[in-house]
Amino acid sequence: MSDAAALTRDEAFARIRLLRSPNIGPVSYTQLFRRFGTASAALDALPDLAARGGAPYRPAAIERIEAEVAAVRSNGARYLFHDSPDYPALLATLESPPPILTLRGDSALLSRPSVAVVGARNASAAAVKLSRDFATALAGRGYVVVSGLARGIDSAAHRGAIAGMADGGGTIGVIASGIDITYPPENAELQEQVASQGLLIAEMPPGTEPLARHFPHRNRIIAGLASGTLVVEAAPRSGSLITARLPAESGREVMAIPGSPLDSRSQGCNQLIREGAILVQSPDDVIELLAGFEGQARSTFREPPESYSPDITDEPADIAGLLGLAPVAVDEIIRQSGASAGAVQMALLELELAGRLQRHAAGRVSLSA
Repeated sequence: MSDAAALTRDEAFARIRLLRSPNIGPVSYTQLFRRFGTASAALDALPDLAARGGAPYRPAAIERIEAEVAAVRSNGARYLFHDSPDYPALLATLESPPPILTLRGDSALLSRPSVAVVGARNASAAAVKLSRDFATALAGRGYVVVSGLARGIDSAAHRGAIAGMADGGGTIGVIASGIDITYPPENAELQEQVASQGLLIAEMPPGTEPLARHFPHRNRIIAGLASGTLVVEAAPRSGSLITARLPAESGREVMAIPGSPLDSRSQGCNQLIREGAILVQSPDDVIELLAGFEGQARSTFREPPESYSPDITDEPADIAGLLGLAPVAVDEIIRQSGASAGAVQMALLELELAGRLQRHAAGRVSLSA
């Protein structure tokens, strides 16, 4: 826990324990931290908060956290906390940035200009070459190439960046598993290269296998670290397009390489361009777009939020009574309840700790199924 120099050892341990406790995610962690000031105080308050939500509560076992800390150390990794001076500034501006990250490698890369490169796992040979060539050129011009260590476009981007890193350039790999788990298995050597020559980042604790629900969390970190995201090749409704939505929501650049309309793997990129992403054809296009980026994106791509039909009435009611299985915006709950924003957030937190609340994208919530 060396990155927690400004923390006491006990408080650093309490932060890890708080985040690993049942029904605690980035949003609830942040709310608890702001309300109680320290993770230690928040841990003490959890049983009473959950009881108000209607269920008993036990924080994560101390022995489990001790085992996690030992596993992080044994893998040559370290923790990075949300208020560390090394925490990346762009990532911190997200709606729900990860409170704690696990790192292996050169954390200095977190402060350098970065571009995310994403795309299809079953990419064409031409797209794989484009990804590799773009990454080599970008790393050679001092950019850090961020990707997810998946098959296809991601792997090519990391390999290209490693081949071309110079003058401060490099690569960051963000994985959906624990820092000690490799996925896919054939990328074991590449993942080790990224950790030893660049930087490897995990949000999940050691030993965590990469489940489907973990990948959206990984994708928000990939997009959140960079001032722009380049989609090289992607099918419609692919995970890469979901990743492209994230920088758009944060005022970052969204870029795409066009492809043949006859190839389904290019339809996603062509769709992005039609909807406002910047068409790029060379690494120089990317560099020109990102040079001096100050949060004013030229791309106009925005993915419309998912529609929903909240099962609530217009009459004032208790917070739990306003919730149904259909996701609804927290602002709508505040409006219809007549309660203060703080009171609504605390009521939602109590329900979450009791296992009765589920959080969704775009700040929406619902009752747990």
